[in-house]
Amino acid sequence: MITRRYRYLTLVYVLSDVLATVLAFFLAWQLRFGSDLIQFANPDRPDFNRYLTLLPVALVLWVIVFYFHGLYQARRGRSGVDMALTVTVAVLLGMVLLSVFIVWNKEIVFDTAGNPVPFTYSRAFLGLFAALDVALLVAGRLLIRTRLRSLRRQGKNLQRILVVGAGVLGQDVARKLQAHAELGFRIEGFLDDDPHKRGAAFNDTPVVGTLDDLNVKIQELGIDQVYVAMPLEAHARILEVLRVVGAECVEVKMVPDVLQYATLRAEFEDLDGTPVINLSQVPLRGWSSLVKRGMDMAIAALALAGLVPFLPLLAAAIWIEDKGPIFYRQERMGLDGKPFWIWKLRSMRANAESSTGPVWATRDDPRRTRVGSILRQWSLDELPQLWNVLKGEMSIVGPRPERPAFVKEFKSQIPQYMLRHRVKAGITGWAQVHGWRGNTSIRKRIQYDLYYIENWSLSLDVKILWMTLRHGLRHNAY
Repeated sequence: MITRRYRYLTLVYVLSDVLATVLAFFLAWQLRFGSDLIQFANPDRPDFNRYLTLLPVALVLWVIVFYFHGLYQARRGRSGVDMALTVTVAVLLGMVLLSVFIVWNKEIVFDTAGNPVPFTYSRAFLGLFAALDVALLVAGRLLIRTRLRSLRRQGKNLQRILVVGAGVLGQDVARKLQAHAELGFRIEGFLDDDPHKRGAAFNDTPVVGTLDDLNVKIQELGIDQVYVAMPLEAHARILEVLRVVGAECVEVKMVPDVLQYATLRAEFEDLDGTPVINLSQVPLRGWSSLVKRGMDMAIAALALAGLVPFLPLLAAAIWIEDKGPIFYRQERMGLDGKPFWIWKLRSMRANAESSTGPVWATRDDPRRTRVGSILRQWSLDELPQLWNVLKGEMSIVGPRPERPAFVKEFKSQIPQYMLRHRVKAGITGWAQVHGWRGNTSIRKRIQYDLYYIENWSLSLDVKILWMTLRHGLRHNAY
């Protein structure tokens, strides 16, 4: 059932990719050799048929590379940014393989003097082909995605969902699935063994039975996906549920209770032949850590260079209002729980905490200056933290650092709170772009921070940066 459902969509994506690649090939040829729109050093027009022999090779390579990059897997929740980045990487890999084919299959031609010389393909043509192909492939996939989401909002192309567990976790899953009609999920009901929940409804979704009814309900309701959202205390029942659904042709998804049992990313290790599961492994290490650090350095350096002309204006505005210091530093806790000094443009009166000690900033905080209100409203007070990024104390993207006094309080109240210190603190983060910033629910922030740590990828960082630029800079001051 699952294979049949995805076969048609896979065919649509393959046809779209083939069409985009063919169009990119001909457009690249026209721009390189058939028009004067772009001037090149060597205007000679080669034999088109020789170039045309590359097209079928490219099409085969592209389909294979795209398949192994998961671009033909139906992932309804995949972000557009993630898709575009994956397409770009796949095309670049495809171009590398195509270049290997060109070198391996080098042809010999004769020059005007009759001497044999190897035939070479235009590097400008290949570069144009790659760039145009990425643009057209992404555009085609976005069109398909937009059409599919439109159909799903109309109640078509839906997948039926059964949620096992009607507790807090299960209700949260149902609420989030219902909030995204464009993904095309319809929740048919909950299953739960709690007798007090039988016949009840949560988020307009009824409890349709107990866990013993799982087999029957899958068949009766035509279920496509089963979400298992149960606490780990019900370990035995979870194993039983997985055994039952394993015999059915449905997708099974586990929803971990990350607030109570955050295990980050598990990794198998070998201890002299004995398998050991490391439950505290994080993805930010080795090559991934190097890539993230390089991105941090590049963005911070470029941002500081672009902001240099404006910083004196901001500094003058701060000083003119109350003749106080321009910058403000505050101790925060960073990677591995080590303290560091975070820098900000001062937005409150000098010595604002001299009588109160460390306290949360509040909406309409009377300690703020008028200039400070504007700075905080547009997050401009955070700009000096780019210096912290260059020093390696912070990252551009990561959990926001807290003050040691608050960390001491939270770690005794919130399970797994200290896991957020396994990565560098950031200027912006997954929690902040979802509205959990400042004096908001610390538990929600921890939930989003742990999700970020557990699922870190370069594409997720790019997505957070885009969301920050799009709607995360301006917020109500507090």
